[in-house]
Amino acid sequence: MKAVRFHEYGDPSVLRYEDVEHPVPAAGEVRLHVAATSFNGVDGGIRGGYLQGPFPVTLPHTPGIDVAGTVDALGEGVEDLTVGDAVVGFLPMTAPGAAADFVIAPAEILAAAPTSIPLPDAAALPMVGLTARQALFDDAGLQEGQRVLINGAGGAVGGYAVQLAKRAGARVIATASARSAERVRSAGADEVIDHNNNSVADAVAEPVDVLLNLARSAPEELVALAALVKDGGVVVNTVPTIETPADEERGVRAVGVFVRSDAEQLSRLVAMVDRGGLRVDVADRVPLAELADIHAKAEAGKISGKVVVVVNDNN
Repeated sequence: MKAVRFHEYGDPSVLRYEDVEHPVPAAGEVRLHVAATSFNGVDGGIRGGYLQGPFPVTLPHTPGIDVAGTVDALGEGVEDLTVGDAVVGFLPMTAPGAAADFVIAPAEILAAAPTSIPLPDAAALPMVGLTARQALFDDAGLQEGQRVLINGAGGAVGGYAVQLAKRAGARVIATASARSAERVRSAGADEVIDHNNNSVADAVAEPVDVLLNLARSAPEELVALAALVKDGGVVVNTVPTIETPADEERGVRAVGVFVRSDAEQLSRLVAMVDRGGLRVDVADRVPLAELADIHAKAEAGKISGKVVVVVNDNN
């Protein structure tokens, strides 16, 4: 079978499209015939060797944390899935990923795939959808009627965060560049601030209950945004390289997001997609053999939105 792997850490040129052996599922695992994976920013960090501390992978390593595909083989003890089932999942961060014809996945992390969209497009949902959901509700405790400022809403996580926050009845203020402003607005943002041409701190007219940071802002910029949070509010930050500011005197707490795989939560997101209550946006679809080009474009800042990496489009 074909896979993209890197045998050493480095720039995108270390990624190789090559032949590898078929994996065999162990107890509690399934083998998936991969329809698609997707590109996530963390993929570049792992490939580059910057994240060896939190994500120690074994070389050679196959990237691809998201997976959409069909069950191809069952390991011992797997009873809730059958061969041919269409599924999605957020794979373990340090295990071999889904940039391959076949991948092994723990059965417990998989959810039935959406039926209302093409199976490859479903790979755009797991990691970023779970990040948005967990940040807003598990970490921030967002409630109906609250005001939330989503900084960096133009990315893949931001698109889901805007939709989920609006669906929950929150007032959504979002920052985005001009190229992604319309997409963010169509996702449900009540206000969109062009952070390249405006001071966000000056543009936000009233304090917010929740600040969700998704952008690689300078630390001092995030501190300035945290000052917009009401007493007793919360700053939630998904960027691990930036310290999350708190304000103990005002009771403003700080939470750093570490997304986790959760099949039940993913199933709820899938149900929302199939009911028409959650939109899956795909900015581009590329074949597996071009994955290195996507890594290079990401490093150059030339990706806006979610890129799906199509492995087998006939699942």
